Amino acid sequence: MMKKQMKAAVFDGFDGPASVTVDTMEIPELKEGEVLVKIKAAGVNPVDAVITKGYYKNMLPHSFPVISGWDLAGTIEDRGHAARRFSVGEDVYGYARRPEVKWGTYAEYIVIPESYLSKKPVNISFEEAAGIPLAGLTANQGLFDSGNLQKGQRVLIVGASGGVGGFGIQLAKNKGAEVIGVASEENSFFMKQMGADHTIDYKKQDIGTAARDIYEEGVDLIFDCNGADSMKQSLKALKPGGRVVSTLSQGEGIDKHINFSFVFVEPNSSQLDELRGLADTGKLKVEITRSFTLEEAPEALEQIQSSHTTGKMVVIP
Repeated sequence: MMKKQMKAAVFDGFDGPASVTVDTMEIPELKEGEVLVKIKAAGVNPVDAVITKGYYKNMLPHSFPVISGWDLAGTIEDRGHAARRFSVGEDVYGYARRPEVKWGTYAEYIVIPESYLSKKPVNISFEEAAGIPLAGLTANQGLFDSGNLQKGQRVLIVGASGGVGGFGIQLAKNKGAEVIGVASEENSFFMKQMGADHTIDYKKQDIGTAARDIYEEGVDLIFDCNGADSMKQSLKALKPGGRVVSTLSQGEGIDKHINFSFVFVEPNSSQLDELRGLADTGKLKVEITRSFTLEEAPEALEQIQSSHTTGKMVVIP
């Protein structure tokens, strides 16, 4: 019997986004608890570009050729033994990072354990749904699981115009927190649209000082989606006993007395169910700024690593 083939954007070494090419691969056989998903859209995230450079090769095993991408929205096409959470033909979305980096989402199909998936929100498109999982889960896990953000508290979100930051603003506002968003001036309208109470242009002012001008007593949480100098600059805005959560920095050079945590997002289908509820009731908006074909995947990766993107970008296989 001939094995089924698919097109996918793959790389064979850690030479960066330019080395990603579109190739034909065999679709793996379904194992117990797994489903075959026809991918309708794949979210593009900064980590996708980082992976092509080998930055996580010591943290996660990689098996070449690697298919890029960890976010997906699509339709169940087949089911393995005991995989009965979803029906064939049902629309799903998910964050597809496995313990080994190999089968990504910049492809026509993916075989994945059904436990990674949740029903797709019905009131938004496949493109919008594909933009949620990694960034939405990162924001959720950063703000609430690690940051313990509560109603009435104040949060400073550094890098608030990107995918994670944009969801961070919305999730914090849904919780009843007050939000300062930090990005460049041209993105202040986007941050306000997402619900930010205040915005700071990091190019024009010192972040920590500007935040103290807004909230004299400081903020309860700094959620850093940017790393580098911006986070260090913002530390003076932190209340005594406040928390710092970063998606990029692992705490290098941060005072040991500060309650700091690094977040590397974990797949979580029950949190995806919650995000679906918010998306379906209009409380979580996804701003898709650009779509790419599978052949344009290297361009999408080059663009996302510039760190100057607003909202979300997707690849349509």
